[in-house]
Amino acid sequence: MGIYVRRSTDDEHQPYSIEAQDARLQAYIDSQPGWRLVTRFPDDASGATTERPGLQRALTAARSGLIDVLLVYRVDRFSRNLRDMVMLLDELDSAQVVFRSATEPFDTSTPMGRMLVQMLGMFAQFERDTIIDRVIAGMERKHAKGKWKGGRRPFGYQVDKATYTLVVDEHEAVIVRLIFDLYTTDRLGSRAIATVLNDRGHRTSSGGKWSGYQVIRALNNRVYLGELTFREATVIDTHAPVVDLTVWEQAQAILDARGESHAHRAASGSDYILTGRLRCPQCGKAMIGTRATGRNKTYRYYTCWNLARYDASKCDFRRLNADAVDTAILDAMTSFYRDRHDLIADTIAHQQKQHQAANADRHAELAAVDSEITKTGQSIDRYLAAFERGTMDEELVADRLTGLRVKTKQLHIRRDELGLALDDQPAAPEPATLSAVADHIAEIITSGTHNQTKALVEALVASVTVTGPDRLVPVFRIPRPRIDNDGVAPALPADTTPNGVLRTMTNLVGRQGLEP
Repeated sequence: MGIYVRRSTDDEHQPYSIEAQDARLQAYIDSQPGWRLVTRFPDDASGATTERPGLQRALTAARSGLIDVLLVYRVDRFSRNLRDMVMLLDELDSAQVVFRSATEPFDTSTPMGRMLVQMLGMFAQFERDTIIDRVIAGMERKHAKGKWKGGRRPFGYQVDKATYTLVVDEHEAVIVRLIFDLYTTDRLGSRAIATVLNDRGHRTSSGGKWSGYQVIRALNNRVYLGELTFREATVIDTHAPVVDLTVWEQAQAILDARGESHAHRAASGSDYILTGRLRCPQCGKAMIGTRATGRNKTYRYYTCWNLARYDASKCDFRRLNADAVDTAILDAMTSFYRDRHDLIADTIAHQQKQHQAANADRHAELAAVDSEITKTGQSIDRYLAAFERGTMDEELVADRLTGLRVKTKQLHIRRDELGLALDDQPAAPEPATLSAVADHIAEIITSGTHNQTKALVEALVASVTVTGPDRLVPVFRIPRPRIDNDGVAPALPADTTPNGVLRTMTNLVGRQGLEP
């Protein structure tokens, strides 16, 4: 075990000197059966910080396994800061080192001691939440008075540090007015406006080039009307406006008609069931859901992120009709699980052969890993024995043990991975299971909600590769059979996705202009 002693920087008001702590702690150790002092960690520093040489040496010794108990005279010798105390106790607990106080009922090896640690955590969380509440309350008070609450200033304004109010920056305000004029009078799109600004040498507040996305953000920002909004509360006439109300309303009408307002953009996130599964074949960026509003309907697309965020100079791969893509993938998914059992069986058989061929190598590696774990454990024992005999320096032992313990952890992780791989024999699902999956898919497509359909796609579709404007290659997952305790495969509920480990399969799809 080890002891930690600390003398305050203001020793004349410190009733417990280093010497007194040493004497009391030695007496406490002598009273405990089986305890043996291995090393001590002294500090002559304030307890307001954890950057103390003795404390850091104690933590290093704990992580290296040199001690299994750390004893202090009083808890405040360890730390006077509640948050630091919780962090330090967590670190000791992770190293499986018990923390004890000689004068207080504080023993983390007991349920009561662990409860006290949890109480400290609760108080620390309370303190953090209180600080956050105070910060937010301060921001709300500033906002209610029409003051700038902090953060990055809006383009077109500077912050008066004396009054915390926004002051028009005329050099930037001219550009803001130009954006609104090009959008409402010349009817240019957001990307075209960004091109105009960049060609004229205008830059954003951070010095970067303008993009269509940043133009849309400016057009949607009510700060240019002289308003400030924070946590759904709006205060008007807080600063001088940059844009006239009439121009602002014209811009909002155009934004709404084009589907570029905040409301439209916020609603589009979960509308697309293949989000996260499509990548642009040209630049590799994700294909995201976008929409365009016509006279009578809204058109949905999957668009390359570069094209949507910037313009065709970044990527000119054309948009995909989202309705056609979604329908094609859902139809292909249904037919795959219902009709292509031969493909599934061939794939499982191929993976079984690969699994068996790899097993010999896995067994050999597993034996090598077990042998290395044994050798590493023996090395750790030798270093600890040398340290206890006093034949090896503490810092050298700690350094060696740290590396050995990291190596041991990595070896155990690899051994677990190999064990799982050896047990993970691919197995083909029964035709009844695949039929149940197909029925489940058909039911969700026919009568399920949008969220159920999206969840179904997330469970069964690993990815969709776009190989051309009219060609898609989906990769499907195959559900692994799962047997209940009674030996019967469970039925697939209509409101859940298939259970079990899932494997992938490639299939081509053709539907509504998408060629097989």
